[in-house]
Amino acid sequence: MEGRIVPELETLTLDQLLTPEINKPARYLGNELGAVHKPWDKATVRWVLTYPEVYEVGASNLGHIILYNILNAQPAQLCDRAYLPAPDLATKLRATATPLFALEARRPLTDFDVLGFSLSYELGMTNILEMLDLAQIPLTAAERLERPDLPLIFAGGQTATSNPEPFAEFFDFFALGDGEELLPEIGLIIAEGKGLSKRELLLDLAQVPGVYVPMFYDMAADGSVHPNHPDVPARILRRVAAPMPSYSIGLVPYVETVHDRLTVEIRRGCTRGCRFCQPGMLTRPARDVEPEQVINAIEEGMRATGHNEFSLLSLSCSDYLALPAVGMEIKNRLKDENVSLALPSQRVDRFDENIANILGGTRQMSLTFAPEAGTQRLRDVINKGLTNEELLRGVKTAVEQGWDKVKLYFMIGLPGETDVDVLGIAETMRWLRQECVVQGRKRLDFNVTISNFTPKPHTPFQWHSVSTAEFARKKELLWGEFKQMRGIKANFTDVRISAMEDFVGRGDRRLAPVIRKAWELGAGMDAWWDNLDRAFGAWGEAIAASDLTWKYRQIEEGEWNVMAVDNEAIGNVENLRAASPQWKRRFSWDERLNAPLPWDHINTGIDKEWLKADLQRALAETVVPDCAFEGCSQCGICGDDFGHNIVQDVPPIPAFAGQFEANQTRAQRWRLRFGKLGELRFLGHLDLVRLFDRLTRRASLPIAFTGGFHPGPRIAITNALSLGMTSSGEIVDFELTKPLEFADFQERLLRTLPADLPLYDLELVDIKAPSANKLLEAAEYTLTLTTEAADPQWQDWVTAVWEREECWFEKRTKSGKLKSVNLRDRLLALTLIESQGSTAKIHYRGQCRNDGTVLQPEHCVYLLSQISGAAIQLVHAHRERLILA
Repeated sequence: MEGRIVPELETLTLDQLLTPEINKPARYLGNELGAVHKPWDKATVRWVLTYPEVYEVGASNLGHIILYNILNAQPAQLCDRAYLPAPDLATKLRATATPLFALEARRPLTDFDVLGFSLSYELGMTNILEMLDLAQIPLTAAERLERPDLPLIFAGGQTATSNPEPFAEFFDFFALGDGEELLPEIGLIIAEGKGLSKRELLLDLAQVPGVYVPMFYDMAADGSVHPNHPDVPARILRRVAAPMPSYSIGLVPYVETVHDRLTVEIRRGCTRGCRFCQPGMLTRPARDVEPEQVINAIEEGMRATGHNEFSLLSLSCSDYLALPAVGMEIKNRLKDENVSLALPSQRVDRFDENIANILGGTRQMSLTFAPEAGTQRLRDVINKGLTNEELLRGVKTAVEQGWDKVKLYFMIGLPGETDVDVLGIAETMRWLRQECVVQGRKRLDFNVTISNFTPKPHTPFQWHSVSTAEFARKKELLWGEFKQMRGIKANFTDVRISAMEDFVGRGDRRLAPVIRKAWELGAGMDAWWDNLDRAFGAWGEAIAASDLTWKYRQIEEGEWNVMAVDNEAIGNVENLRAASPQWKRRFSWDERLNAPLPWDHINTGIDKEWLKADLQRALAETVVPDCAFEGCSQCGICGDDFGHNIVQDVPPIPAFAGQFEANQTRAQRWRLRFGKLGELRFLGHLDLVRLFDRLTRRASLPIAFTGGFHPGPRIAITNALSLGMTSSGEIVDFELTKPLEFADFQERLLRTLPADLPLYDLELVDIKAPSANKLLEAAEYTLTLTTEAADPQWQDWVTAVWEREECWFEKRTKSGKLKSVNLRDRLLALTLIESQGSTAKIHYRGQCRNDGTVLQPEHCVYLLSQISGAAIQLVHAHRERLILA
């Protein structure tokens, strides 16, 4: 872009940001296994892909990982990452005027050429505004248009693809559909467009299939969107790409994430045709991954990452007919490595003994089905394609295969639903508990989630709406039944947030001020339960401050029940788009269905006329079969633009080689002395335990396991080091099932240890000797201290502490009681290394026993403070060594 300024190559100082009050600082390091650090000055196009959620959510998102790997595989392009900072770091960034930075390069987001957001949830836009504000980037595309020093801002993801209009004001462009091929094409256009103005570059991008540039389109009075430039298409094509399993292997976060496992996509798209399901409509056609590709990706990925769990991902895993064969082959190949397979929600009608055999491992995984509706009639209305007999057979299979608890998902508020259908959910639960009984076993329990139907664009039910009052009534009706039942744990989705999702998801460009106002009032992280009240209050106030209150009230009151007997809709004269709602009339069925929609200019491949016809089929309770396995449904997808369904042949299921058996043989014990330096000081103890577990897998060490129902590796880290401290004296023991030579064991470790976990010493220990934790007696530390005292007498203070016999300290026990301890008894040595004015370095040795008799660095600071009468602060603590008996 013309006039773009490239800043000097300076990195941000993490030490100034990641101070002790910042929770989980390892989120912000960008040094995970699989993180890519490409030379900044050799890249022509520099991307940042951001997931607008906290790190634990974003870093485990498969689409985010795949696109990150694909872009970094492009020559002359680099891709970095950013996530929504937690509130503690966000507060500090604002207080210090520090812009939000990318993890690997640690540069402000404004240094990059293009900044992409994943928009997969209607209310997630407030998080994006928060990130833009933290990055010190103007929020709207109009404000950025004449600023060549700012990156291009775009969004992709399901919500961006389905209806980008409510968010159009904030983005320079949208990437619609699958990004695996689209994003590299965008990168080439940006590289070729160096020297162009932003407007010229965006016009070039607008001619790439799958790229929507809002500035070249205007909204008409009826809400429809039309081009304002002759060189852009009237309708923008959704891009389609085949799954690429090899790009799933990548990031291995140090901190525990939401999906802390290797995930590989086995099938993209779903042709079941559930009439409420937007993902199923937006991802057609269905494309199976060749089974051998899946098997190789999982086997390679598990050995490369060290994960102990993997997941096979699809909108409907059970419709990947090769699933039993693929799952069994992987389990057989990894039989001796204690790994487990997890699957997302499955089709209960396809769940059988073959699928049950591949799930879990030594840990039984949870099992989730989604019947959606409580009666056969309503399941036919929504085209679920599930009979009562299939539901019973699937749940019975789960019980027979050892499950005593199953998760079920239902919805209320579906088109055509009556109170009989609502109560049918409870009746279904009673029936399943009664029928699925095995002699000598406890009765089956259910965790049931009841969500509120929310109409989505590009589905046959996109015209339907239900009032919040009706949702509340149905919830109470169903809750009254559940309270009388045993073995049922029910969770209900908050109806207020469902109404907000509907308001935004089916809105148009006039919603931009509402979204911005909601963010200004504190909306954010709206999907998190602990933020619901705040989010709802912010959105409510933002709507009240706009001229769209009438529109939200229509959603609250139920805009149009498509199943109404008279098939008429209430609305204001200008297709519900005038500012004055008082004057109302009734619209006919045809008027409503033929009215323009804000998303009509998005070509998803599904014919709008087909959606109308499918709505008519819903009224008639007609089921449309799955076109991937039966006849074509004539939805309009198949053709040159979107391709065709790809269904792989079903390979034979290999013979089951048996479950993992924990090898408890203890043939050899190695004691490793190592350091914890640099940025890994921000890694917590539990994260370090998980890191060593993965290290042993990547190093292919023959690790011994504990016994019991949940065998774990025999890896014992001696005495947890406090977060933020460094050390050159840590100890960990490994017990092996077979002896390894010194050189072999050392080479395997060095191959997998991060640079900030240096290996200092390795010794062979008698397998019968006491553990290092039992032998632990003392620890030595070097402390850096500071004080605001006018004339600090460091040497005198150290001498006085050493000569003192008592210094009592109130310690709170685990039971909450206060206990007085004499800290001086625990001090074994104390010397002043050096001092310079208000700063000093001291060395001390203190007791450090497994029974809790410990002199922590904070205790040593307390001793000095008591003697000096001055406030002394601990700047840094470094553990020199642990001393064993």
